Amino acid sequence: MKPQMARHIIPKIISIVLLTGCASAPQTPVRVEVPVLVPCIGEVPQRPVYEFDKLPSTATDGEIVLALARDWARSRTYEQTLQATISGCVDKQHPG
Repeated sequence: MKPQMARHIIPKIISIVLLTGCASAPQTPVRVEVPVLVPCIGEVPQRPVYEFDKLPSTATDGEIVLALARDWARSRTYEQTLQATISGCVDKQHPG
């Protein structure tokens, strides 16, 4: 090969090699969504303190009945709060 020809061909070969490296673009990242379990209950309702639990073992039948009557309203409120919390979890996990 003649030196004059080599001077023209070598830069062309180098530029072709460099350009082919630029022609292949890197692969773009693929977004993959993976379901992750999260707690559906933010705060557990506080269990009320029942009068019946504080009664002494020597309590009369009348005292027991009165304590149970007063505790009934507390227990219904607590039960409704628990049901509302649980139903919120069921609705989020199984939309229907």
